[in-house]
Amino acid sequence: MKRKSLFLLMPALSLILIPAFFNFFGAQAQTPTPQKSPTPTPTPVEDEGTITIETELVNLNVRVIDRNNRPINSLRKDDFRVFEDNVPQEIEAFSKAEVPTNYALVIDNSGSLRMQLDKVIEASKIIINTNKPDDETSVIRFVDSENIEIAQEFTSNKSDLTDALDNLYIQGGQTAIIDAVYLAAQRVDEYEKSRNPNDKKRRALILVSDGEDRDSFYNEQQLFELLRESEVQIYAIGFVNELSKEGGFISKSPQTKAKNFLERLAKETGGKVYFPNMLSELNGIASDIASELRTQYLISYYPTNTEKDGSFRTIKVNVTDGPNKEKRIALTRSGRKANTDSKPTISNQKPQ
Repeated sequence: MKRKSLFLLMPALSLILIPAFFNFFGAQAQTPTPQKSPTPTPTPVEDEGTITIETELVNLNVRVIDRNNRPINSLRKDDFRVFEDNVPQEIEAFSKAEVPTNYALVIDNSGSLRMQLDKVIEASKIIINTNKPDDETSVIRFVDSENIEIAQEFTSNKSDLTDALDNLYIQGGQTAIIDAVYLAAQRVDEYEKSRNPNDKKRRALILVSDGEDRDSFYNEQQLFELLRESEVQIYAIGFVNELSKEGGFISKSPQTKAKNFLERLAKETGGKVYFPNMLSELNGIASDIASELRTQYLISYYPTNTEKDGSFRTIKVNVTDGPNKEKRIALTRSGRKANTDSKPTISNQKPQ
């Protein structure tokens, strides 16, 4: 508007400006325009101007023992090194304080435990009686694939848990230990996810069985794939002595197979396995499990590999040697399955 006013009011001045005007824009038209680099896709930004990056925090429950399997409970953050797929990870959070635990007692009620059940119930009560106020426990009984029952939902009420244990009974059927562990681990994870995400608790299973699977719907591969996605530790008590030691020319004996299975459950989840030779050992085992659940280190890290491809990532934790080069051994889960991008969902919002 200002240029137009000057043109109308000052004709003489316009005679000077017009040639300059055309010379200027003519020169501009002959100057090549620089090529622009492709504009990146805008990233959603919050109102405060910060970019939110979704990263999965990995939590590890770590037990540390010496060569004689004695726990070491006086370590510091600087004593630990965490590796994922052999790549060092920065420890985000570290704690050696007692963490409340949600755990399920998963007890075989098939005929193979007929002689041990009373003693198993007694040992289970010892574990329950060590519960702290914030601990929650569930009781699951299993026989075959169609008889896997929640005898008591998660609760901190010790009387309810004791009643559930007293009501366990032996029943005939083909033992489905893989199915029982699969469904129990699922149940522990689902219960943890249903709670306040800021109120983190340790997750565990205490499995009591002879370890021999006779008729499960799921197979071992499916079970261990599920366990790699969860943070559930498994403590197993295996009554394997009554199983046959006779194997075939190629196949392993039922006892060897059962022991290998229970040992793998414990090793891959960072738990522990016990093979009692006498029923009198159960009370000591129960006390040891109760102690193990509460004398661990909680280590958290954000993985350097942020790909959400669902791949399996190996995890290793190293601990510095103690005085006089005392060997310290860190026990935790063998790895994790990376998250995958979330699938699209349909919103159920009503129109405004």
